[in-house]
Amino acid sequence: MQRKHEPVCEESDPACYHPTAATEKERIIEDHEMVIEVQSKWDMEEDCRFCVRKYYAKYEFFKNPENYFPDLMLSYSSEMNGTTKPVDVLKMFLSTSTYPEIHSYLFMAEKGKKSWKKLYFILRRSGLYFSTKGTSKDPRHLQFFCDFPESNVYMLLSAKKSYGAPTDFGFCLKPNKTGGTKEMKLLCAETEENKICWLTAIRLYKNGKQIYQNYLRPQQKIDASSQNLAAMRSISENSLVAMDFSGHKSRVIENPTEALSIALQEGLLWRRKSSGRINLHGSSQNSSMNLAVHMSQPWFHHKISRDEAQKLIRQQGLVNGVFLLRDSQSAPKSFVLSMCHGQKIKHFQISPIEDEGELYYTLDEGHTRFTDLTQLVEFHQLNKGILPCTLKHYCTRVTV
Repeated sequence: MQRKHEPVCEESDPACYHPTAATEKERIIEDHEMVIEVQSKWDMEEDCRFCVRKYYAKYEFFKNPENYFPDLMLSYSSEMNGTTKPVDVLKMFLSTSTYPEIHSYLFMAEKGKKSWKKLYFILRRSGLYFSTKGTSKDPRHLQFFCDFPESNVYMLLSAKKSYGAPTDFGFCLKPNKTGGTKEMKLLCAETEENKICWLTAIRLYKNGKQIYQNYLRPQQKIDASSQNLAAMRSISENSLVAMDFSGHKSRVIENPTEALSIALQEGLLWRRKSSGRINLHGSSQNSSMNLAVHMSQPWFHHKISRDEAQKLIRQQGLVNGVFLLRDSQSAPKSFVLSMCHGQKIKHFQISPIEDEGELYYTLDEGHTRFTDLTQLVEFHQLNKGILPCTLKHYCTRVTV
């Protein structure tokens, strides 16, 4: 849970969620919102609760706006001329004088019916509209749908299963008042990319300037801490000298070349000692240890399905490098690396191979081999290898 100025939700960009109706829908609680005010508007008949978890995409659109606002969904007011960069689009969202329009086809749940109707929607400063005549934006053909000061946007977690939507890319607009569930308006996008654009745009239209301040606050703290740490490091580093303790008396090593040579020799000696300790266990025992070493890692999820992995990654944000490892359901003794890149979830098979009695794991048919899954993950946290990007944020279990 999150209160105003509480630091718990400022670490690693986690987000506080407000799940409702047995987690059928949920929304981010913004950093400036008071939990007690949110709770005061809950419907007594609904199963509402707070859930705290990491959500790496909470402010990602400030860092990579080009991934959140497709050109085909944007249009600009008449005074905007020439090509507009993604950063300029963000500035317009935060401005009161200019605005970008968001538009695309959405499916709308018809009131009192179980059917969904496909309509062309337009988001403007004055609210959300749909066209009664194709893609026409003529005022005569625009019908008001919803405004945002008194409404909140929720993500539908199982749009198809719970609401009979045409796709699983659903969201809804719910009045921010007691009893608002009865007036809830259900929408559904054609793609994940479109859904994310709509959700982001509505958040910015509703609380753009405040959200930007929320984003800057922890960044300013980190910058100040980094400056202090750099100053402390420069003072301490200036007082360090290389020492030689191999003789009867210690001595200061003034020659930089000699100091580097000794450091390299110590590194090689440490590697030989480490290798010797591993070999003492014997190859069979070492192999069994390698098989089990990943089981205690937070990024490993034992026996979850492909759909469960995708749901877990979506819950923690479609940001480049969000990942988890799981058992393969199609290939025994194999594993799968599931990760996000370009707002899409991709899956890579990790195959076991045996060479001269030793077991290895590989992502590229044996060209690159790792003694265990931990080594594989640590390598790809630094090098992307055959992956589309490096591994950055591991998914943890979400309990709601």
